[in-house]
Amino acid sequence: MRYYGNKATLFAAAVDIDLRLPDVNKISKSRLGETLVRHFLDRWEGDPADDALLMLLRSAATDDAAAERMRMIFRSQLVPVVGRVVGNTAEAKRRAGLIATQMLGLALCRHILRLSPVAALSRDAVVNSIGPAIQRYLTGRLD
Repeated sequence: MRYYGNKATLFAAAVDIDLRLPDVNKISKSRLGETLVRHFLDRWEGDPADDALLMLLRSAATDDAAAERMRMIFRSQLVPVVGRVVGNTAEAKRRAGLIATQMLGLALCRHILRLSPVAALSRDAVVNSIGPAIQRYLTGRLD
């Protein structure tokens, strides 16, 4: 309590997660969707230190502080990246939100629920299946 004031602030400090999103300016615009899907798969299936992101997702379903932390991470890290692609902050928020639905849904089904059809897919199959949706959310029409 002396250092953080309350449990919510302590929790936020303990789960300081950097998504380490790729520099979209260095990626072909036509490959952004697949690149982001591969990036998130690397985060969830690579370094065990990245388990904090999955732990936060588990917690966010039942804990308001964890849910707010997850929202803040995506708002502060994903929205600016999408903004560099679309050049419009309001549009970036909308598109980043749609991207989050796919990426967090994928993490939930593949790594937390271990939904057999999704958990059994190869990485390439996941990229080939989800990448086009992410590409559309980044560069396509949404209406």
